[in-house]
Amino acid sequence: MDASHHIVAILPCRDLDASTAFYRRLGLEVASDHGHYRILEDGRGWHLHLREEPNTPQAPDNPFGLYLYVDDVDAVADRVREAIIQPGTPHAMPWGTYEFAVSDPDGALVRVGRVLAE
Repeated sequence: MDASHHIVAILPCRDLDASTAFYRRLGLEVASDHGHYRILEDGRGWHLHLREEPNTPQAPDNPFGLYLYVDDVDAVADRVREAIIQPGTPHAMPWGTYEFAVSDPDGALVRVGRVLAE
């Protein structure tokens, strides 16, 4: 895999500090801070850019979503257990993943999971 070939989401948020705190619970840390723009990463491949935007849509109208792939889904779920949207998750989904979902402070859907072995 070419390390320079990847995609990064730029996610708008109303409160940069609240969003940063939320994504830290999922395992991301601030790599660089540019005032109203922060770059977060986990050192293993997750990258997320947060852009402070006062007009960011709020739940239930927020159309944004992220899918974070990780091997140890249960460990991440333990860090945000009280915020998991669907009770009884993480669990195997019909589409072949083991996952759970949470909402970030602005209502963006964040799914965390892994592909199940075939």
